Amino acid sequence: MPTVAQLKRGQRAVVKKFCDDSIPLKLLEMGCLPGNAIELLQIAPFKDPLYLNINGSYVAIRKDIAEKIEVELA
Repeated sequence: MPTVAQLKRGQRAVVKKFCDDSIPLKLLEMGCLPGNAIELLQIAPFKDPLYLNINGSYVAIRKDIAEKIEVELA
């Protein structure tokens, strides 16, 4: 299953599940929960961090965290 780290710029998806329990609580509080929409807005130089729109919240996350969030392409 694809992860957030594999999305291309402008691509949208729906969060399915987390591969690991080490997802930061702050990210969960901002709406990164299974079933919520996610869009990759921008990728920083060297491909880290990733700038996302998660259910209306704009967030930058590290690539190692993005690799733990499985998504279904919309």
